Amino acid sequence: MTPAAVQQVSWPELAAVVGQEHLRPATAADAVDGVAPRMIAEPGTAEDLARCLRWARDAGLKVTPRGGGTKLGWGNPPAACDLLLSTARLDRVGEHAWADMTVIAEAGCRVADLQQALAEHGQHLALDPLWPERATLGGILSTNDSGTLRLRYGSLRDLVIGITVALPDGTLARSGGRVVKNVAGYDLAKLFTGALGTLGVIVQAIFRLHPLPRETRSLTFSGTPAALEQLLLSILASRLVPTGLQLRAAPGGAQLDVRFAGTAAGILAQVDQVDQLRRQAAPAASSGAPADAPDDVWTSHQAIWDGPGPAPRRLVAKLSVPPSRIAAVCGLIEREAAARSLAWRMVMQGVGAGYVRLEGDGGDEPALRAALLALREELAGGGGTKSGGGGKPGGGTIVALGCPLAVKRGLDVWGPVADAQPLMWRIKQRFDPDGTLSPGRFLGGI
Repeated sequence: MTPAAVQQVSWPELAAVVGQEHLRPATAADAVDGVAPRMIAEPGTAEDLARCLRWARDAGLKVTPRGGGTKLGWGNPPAACDLLLSTARLDRVGEHAWADMTVIAEAGCRVADLQQALAEHGQHLALDPLWPERATLGGILSTNDSGTLRLRYGSLRDLVIGITVALPDGTLARSGGRVVKNVAGYDLAKLFTGALGTLGVIVQAIFRLHPLPRETRSLTFSGTPAALEQLLLSILASRLVPTGLQLRAAPGGAQLDVRFAGTAAGILAQVDQVDQLRRQAAPAASSGAPADAPDDVWTSHQAIWDGPGPAPRRLVAKLSVPPSRIAAVCGLIEREAAARSLAWRMVMQGVGAGYVRLEGDGGDEPALRAALLALREELAGGGGTKSGGGGKPGGGTIVALGCPLAVKRGLDVWGPVADAQPLMWRIKQRFDPDGTLSPGRFLGGI
């Protein structure tokens, strides 16, 4: 907005929608990647949120949705942000059809609160995203943040079966239904999951649920990244059904964590099988029997962060590579970090997605940026290499998530624009032709 246009905004009209007590001036703490909004609005219903969006569009304002605020630093800095639209008051858990194993919940409901309510009926939403005590359902859907349980239960796109979204023109669009096999209508849930709030604002979702496991047990193997990768691939190719599989690596060594869930007898049988695989496929992966691992080993993807938001000395990026190239990527990260005197550590899930952390001393933004660009170039090339740590780890992507603003300036944190960019722009034009929502934050400046 131009300064002249800003002066013409009638904020009392917005206050009449949400209530004066739920509209306040923004502070420095409300900035989105260095871009400060003017006002914060907290509507109490989906209908009021839709009215807010239409008012903002008609006023020519740019809007950024906010849930728990844990991932506002993800994506590119917005081109503009006049109004921060909070879902904090949309925090209700609706119908829990425990017999059908589905639940309806509003977008502002915190993940931990929903899990606590479901646990009373022996069920859970089978995902473990970052910072569940603060993260909201709308936020994890917008960022497609699943966690380690994805290996067994699928990603968020597999768990959400219905969605309600508020569009910039003030309409509420619904897709899907309350039963798992419902396929009516266009699948908005998959389209809006991971869209970073650039198409509409998620106000409610319907999820499929799973029973809480009776018991769980986790094992840790130690060894070289190459040997552990071989064991990981053997587990994936076997009939074992782990609920977690991750490879952790740092300059001091590497570990492979495996988690099983179910009955005591079933878990014991799988533990025996995985140890047999270790002896057959990667005898160098451990000097002896695997060690039992504490439950908090599965928060390693969270521990790689200092917490939500940017930090002045570190870069956290999301990696996606074929599982057969995890060891090669580990070697690449080690080389690039050493070349720039950066500390590093990474955690990769069995599906081939994970996080890498690069860290330096104060003022190391140029080194972090150079490392990111070098890793991106290496990951974009190659292909067809054998596993075991040799060759190039091509066929992957790296997306900068948490990093200083100086690292982001002048580059797209998502990486090179894909062939699908024209289609993505047409979708943006269809849902948000005026560019009201989160302009510039998504791939290619969408």
